[in-house]
Amino acid sequence: MKNFLIIVNALKDKGLTETKKLCDYIQLKGGVCTYAVSVDAQEGVQKLNAGHIPPKTECILALGGDGTLIRAARDTVSCGVPLIGINMGTLGYLCELELDSVYDALDRIMADAYMTEERMMLSGSVMKYAAAENAGRPPTGMEMRRALNDIVIHRTGALSLVSLTVYVNGEYLNTFKGDGMILSTPTGSTGYNLSAGGPIVDPKAQLIVLTPINPHSLSAKSIVVSAQDEIAIEVGTRRIQRDERVEVSFDGDSGFRLEVGDRILVKRADTSAKILKLSRISFLEILRKKMQTYQ
Repeated sequence: MKNFLIIVNALKDKGLTETKKLCDYIQLKGGVCTYAVSVDAQEGVQKLNAGHIPPKTECILALGGDGTLIRAARDTVSCGVPLIGINMGTLGYLCELELDSVYDALDRIMADAYMTEERMMLSGSVMKYAAAENAGRPPTGMEMRRALNDIVIHRTGALSLVSLTVYVNGEYLNTFKGDGMILSTPTGSTGYNLSAGGPIVDPKAQLIVLTPINPHSLSAKSIVVSAQDEIAIEVGTRRIQRDERVEVSFDGDSGFRLEVGDRILVKRADTSAKILKLSRISFLEILRKKMQTYQ
């Protein structure tokens, strides 16, 4: 590999100091390198797409942390270019590289000494039943969006529970009352899913984890379903006002506002993210080290 693109979180790389050092090093070694900013203080989060990727790009370096890598993978997945994360944050479950190891890693990548892992993604689309019913027309679907980590349905506004009815392949599963629901990929299992008490899953697995957020129940637990299943979640009503405020987020970025009666349909995406791997260290070893370091 000789052609690189750095996608950088400028809030972590102040003045793009490390970005420019990496570009200089790659060019010194006979490669080509450009960069794009995904987060900065003035513009906030900037969505990237295939049009931002130079045509000959062979590898994307996500410089920042897990969030930078996740956004970069989701926004550029249609290009089929593999990514590797360089951690400038704290925990960094997904970023394989640290700043003190990145230059040796670049030498290996440029010598084609690497592996590639496929990571499943989710796609979600919203069906606006409530607005359609009020207008006397059939329900309409909103645009489909992808997520590498998770799709989260969560309450907004006043501190009150929301009611979410879950269907798997059209069959009723359960109605959960709480702050919301996380639908996580194996890659995302160490993110919000972990904070909400969900299981940690090997990122190479093929499954979907449903984890209730602060459920108002003594028995509500995470549920694991097949990657081939389609999940529908409907916003239910708990009171006469029917004014529950619910939002859907994709990998932490806000998506759509839902009303009572609306549904979101979630299934495995038709594309997978390609993550570059240099080390043969197992996921369990990485997990063990992270758990020992950040207790």
